[in-house]
Order: sequence, then C-alpha cells, then structure tokens
Amino acid sequence: MQEEKEFIQKLLNPKTQNEAFEKLLQEYQRPLYNHIRNIVLNHDDTDDVLQNTFVKVFQYLKNFKGESKLFSWMYRIATNEAMTFLNQKAKKNGISSETLQNKTIDNLKADAYFDGDEIQIKLQKAIVSLPEKQQLVFKMKYFEELKYEEISEILGTSVGALKASYHHAVKKIESFVTTN
Repeated sequence: MQEEKEFIQKLLNPKTQNEAFEKLLQEYQRPLYNHIRNIVLNHDDTDDVLQNTFVKVFQYLKNFKGESKLFSWMYRIATNEAMTFLNQKAKKNGISSETLQNKTIDNLKADAYFDGDEIQIKLQKAIVSLPEKQQLVFKMKYFEELKYEEISEILGTSVGALKASYHHAVKKIESFVTTN
C-alpha cells in the first residue's frame, strides 16, 4: 500500500508525472481495454471509452483518497464510462441499451478483433438479456476472472450480493443457451 501511495505522489508531482503516467498506461491499458471491451463489445468504441477513462483518471487523480486500491478506482471509472457510453449511444440512436448491444453482437462477426464463434455470439446474446448489474458481475467474474473482493470494491456491492448476482446470471445464461 505504501508503494501505491508513492506511485500516486509521482503521478501528482509535475516533475515525475509524465514518467509515472507512462508506467500507469503500460500496466493498466490492456486490462482496462479488456474490461471495457467486455462491456461495449466494439473495438473502436472501446478505444474511445479507454481514452476517456484515462483522461478522467488523470483529471481526478488529485481527488483520489486511497480508500480503495488505485486499480479498483480506475476500474470503477472505466465501468462508469462504458455504461454511460452505451446509454448515450442507445439514446442517440433512439433505441434501448439492450437493442444496441444486440445489434453490436450481430456485427461482431465482421469485427477483425473478435475471434469467437457461434457459441461466443450466443453467450453474448444471453449476457445482454441479463439486468445491467448481473451483466457486469458475470463479465468481471467469468471473462476477467476478478475475485469477488475486487468486484466488490469496483462496484461498491457486498461480496454476498455479488455471489448471488453471479449465481442468478449463470442460471439465466444456462437457460437462455439451452432454449435458444
């Protein structure tokens, strides 16, 4: 924890800021990209949201109080940015977030960065049918293999509630996949 505090000080100090931010990008760019991609699905949209996330991290770092890990705080920003992006894009197109996500899934086959098959497409469609919170919990646990404690810090939800959400999500996905 002391090491993280020192790193944050380097990020805030104008003399060491650039070097520290480069290190931050190197360490978190790939995991944050994967996290955002799991939510917004489209590569180009993911790049936009990732860029916005790092802008916000840089902008609000001075307000970071260290009550959670830097990793969790950044993931919370990335999650909020991704959800806001989806909701704004759906609203702009006059459709629901679920409809938008289904259209994006239908376009995944043409996405050069997507290497899944029909089963992956079916899984994505099953995930989109879940309530927003269950989607996030499932994606973070299943695809990113985050621990419940980490997800709890990111989403601000108790571990018990997350376990229940994940269990319900798995049951609904199993049902969706076997009936469709």
